[in-house]
Amino acid sequence: MAAGPFVLGFDTSAAHCAAAVLDGERCLATRVEEMGRGQAERLMPLLEELLAEAGLNWRDLHRIGVGVGPGNFTGIRISVAAARGLALGLGIPAIGVSTFDAIQLADPEAAAAVPAPRGQIYLQLPGGAPALVTDSADITPVLPPDPAELACRIARIAALSSSLARPAPLYIKPADAAPARDAAPLILS
Repeated sequence: MAAGPFVLGFDTSAAHCAAAVLDGERCLATRVEEMGRGQAERLMPLLEELLAEAGLNWRDLHRIGVGVGPGNFTGIRISVAAARGLALGLGIPAIGVSTFDAIQLADPEAAAAVPAPRGQIYLQLPGGAPALVTDSADITPVLPPDPAELACRIARIAALSSSLARPAPLYIKPADAAPARDAAPLILS
């Protein structure tokens, strides 16, 4: 078995389940499954398979890094809830990492971009706030790396983070689904 510290990083903010485990700076193993749905059912078994491949178990972990978005609302909630639950159960920190931070880990001056619905992009300029934009013709954005590399970057950032804040979803726009406008029916008992 390797020496550690061991950091698990995972992300379900897009059409995938992606995870990586680090031993210090070295990525021991990665797992990626492309999927439009089903992340909630697949995430925990995928993480167990990843740890087994790396020769580790849950108690070997020192930290968890989780992708907090932007991206798919449901996917983000799945990852964040799993990370918070694992951190609580294992007594280790979980650190939320945005896809923007993962992009800018390789290039801190990058205009980090994440595809958004309807041909838009989520964009964060270096030192700026994230925004939803439709036209970025004057900017050359850097898109997210492949999901395996994204999971490794999430784990690396978590390993270096001094934050102890619980991870929370990064939502840049409101959800497309909205509560009903009509009043709920009266339930008679």
